Amino acid sequence: MAIAEPIYTPKGRPLPQRQPIARVIDSVVFAIILYAVIVGGIILLAYNGAQAMGYNWQWYRIPQYFYTVTDDGFQWGEISTGLVKTLTLSATAFALAVALGLIVALLRLSGLVVCTAVAIGFLELIRNIPLLVLLYLFYYVLGPIFGFDRYWASILCLAVFHSVLISEIFRAGINAVPKGQWEAATSIGMSKGQAYRYIILPQSIRFMLPPMTGEAVHMVKSSAIVSVIAVAELTTIGRNIISDTFMSFEIWFTIAAVYMAVTLILSVGVSFLEKRYAVDT
Repeated sequence: MAIAEPIYTPKGRPLPQRQPIARVIDSVVFAIILYAVIVGGIILLAYNGAQAMGYNWQWYRIPQYFYTVTDDGFQWGEISTGLVKTLTLSATAFALAVALGLIVALLRLSGLVVCTAVAIGFLELIRNIPLLVLLYLFYYVLGPIFGFDRYWASILCLAVFHSVLISEIFRAGINAVPKGQWEAATSIGMSKGQAYRYIILPQSIRFMLPPMTGEAVHMVKSSAIVSVIAVAELTTIGRNIISDTFMSFEIWFTIAAVYMAVTLILSVGVSFLEKRYAVDT
């Protein structure tokens, strides 16, 4: 475990060092304040514009789309249900993307001509296709051929698209590990697979955590695009509610706030894990 050197005052007394948790709390408070200022400014501008249009605000109706309490008991609302489906879809797609991205990264780093060519060809193919076009390709072309529905077409599309970005994160993290670690693994008789499993990949985690967090956040936000093929997730639910109530401002502000809360919680949680990992190592 790495121990930071204490800082001394002019009288020779060590200054108390702040714990990683305190630093994380400071970063969380700063992020919340920044988000509040930005969102507050956007809401103020939208409010002024809506007032000029004579828009009738109906914020009092929003809570019912999160939950309702009736004689039959507590029930989750449509937005809450859509959020759960968005998180489920994003988590499944992200897990597949990580697995596929690791395979592509290992193929590219294998040193074999054929494996490297396959990995580069896959990267260049997916990287140069827009996500919306890729989604249509999976749903309208590959879906009928292989027999998967719109939900799995969305998951596979997001997984393939993000696996390209995640493979580059894996490759950069692996290359960041000093060459001496490979030599040390070879000197004690480890195979290449054992070196990856026990030495290289564990050490590369601290290099990969920040960009991997960004990809997880990106995945949650990218999942909104599947609304174009009517997958029942958060954005689709929002569009359906607006078509029934015409509360465009209230619903889209609420949906945006829900996405922001999810991504902020995810970023803060992984930042805490990153700092704990840095301290432990």
